[in-house]
Amino acid sequence: MNPQVRSTTFEAVVETIRPPQGDGWDYLVIAAIFASILALAYAAFATPLLQPLVDIARRQHWTLLWVRPTVIWITMGMVLLFLRTVLWLLYRPFAPVRTEEAPSLTVVIPAYNESAMVEHAIASVVAAHYAHDRLQIIAVDDGWVTPVRLPANLGKRGALAEGFRRASGEIIVTVDSDSVVERGALLAIAGPFRDPRVGAVAGKVAVHNRRAGLIPRMLHVRFILSFDYLRSAQSVFRTVYCCPGALAAYRASVARRALPAWERQRFLGAPCTFGEDRALTNDILALGYDTVYQRSAVVHTVVPETYGKLCRMFLRWDRSYIREEFRFARIVWKRPPFPRLFALYESSITNLRYPVAYASIALWAVNALTDPVALVRMLLAIMVVSLVYVLYYLRSERSWDFVFGILYAYFSFFALTWIFPYAALTLRARGWLTR
Repeated sequence: MNPQVRSTTFEAVVETIRPPQGDGWDYLVIAAIFASILALAYAAFATPLLQPLVDIARRQHWTLLWVRPTVIWITMGMVLLFLRTVLWLLYRPFAPVRTEEAPSLTVVIPAYNESAMVEHAIASVVAAHYAHDRLQIIAVDDGWVTPVRLPANLGKRGALAEGFRRASGEIIVTVDSDSVVERGALLAIAGPFRDPRVGAVAGKVAVHNRRAGLIPRMLHVRFILSFDYLRSAQSVFRTVYCCPGALAAYRASVARRALPAWERQRFLGAPCTFGEDRALTNDILALGYDTVYQRSAVVHTVVPETYGKLCRMFLRWDRSYIREEFRFARIVWKRPPFPRLFALYESSITNLRYPVAYASIALWAVNALTDPVALVRMLLAIMVVSLVYVLYYLRSERSWDFVFGILYAYFSFFALTWIFPYAALTLRARGWLTR
């Protein structure tokens, strides 16, 4: 490759990783975020927002057993929001590798009942900025892409395992067959592996079909928050909980050590057939390696456009979340002191939100029967919290699409609340629900 082309390519990738500019808008958003955190704390403890719960507790003394712990949880949750925000501001993406120093890399694209998106996925990897003599693609045959034909359908985990065994690269990247990577994604995602402590890297997932309907538009805002906010914060203490299948990278030598147990994983006596990305991330952490987030490694993935498919996707995610949280509760003790402490605090507050939230919904519903204003307060609370979170989105993407984040908050409350308890009751289910 021409040296001038190499230099231009590297500079183009570097341009994508620069933090948001410190202009007036950026400072305004950051100030608004901290102001909103203070406003949330004030609303929770100095206004009548939670008064309906207190009134119920006074009338029915048994509810005091729930109300007092809830106040403690809200307080700790506000502290967590503040700490996450500080970590989010401290996050900086890793520098990408230069083309001339890029390590050998294998991209594994698992596919089932191939569609047109598989061709787009492969084409995006071929078009990426990476020297072809150091790039191996394992998916389908188009001349220099290695084909793998399994004798039977072994599921996504089985397909990935076979790809890992055949991979020749120092780094193994997984890309879903319904996703396309940006041209600088491979150079970017290889960057963190300069640090020998890094075992896995999470890429940034955006929605490919975001203009296809209301659900994809809402999911795009949710995805940006999940990655540019949550994983950015997790990356600072080098414990990203899930490196997503849509775009993740693994140090090959480490991934192969984890492979046997990962393939044979069982939960409650049943083989694990989904949640392979969270499971492998846990395995990497268990081996003592760090997991980080690379904001400049971007993939665009196809998401459900209908309510039914969306529910099936979340059922898979919630089942694997519950399963892997039990495993992480044992793995976290192997982390260094600060990551261990923060991960324990974050996981505890995050998981306690389920009993707190469902109990709150039940009590609010009971109170609404005699005091309809309680429902208005609940709707207002959803609005206030969603407005706080869309501020984080506005720093990542200065787009009017933030309104879909507010819509998603209501949509999630009224249409998706049932999914987590149902997932908890059906943990042994193995089907992907998409085939």
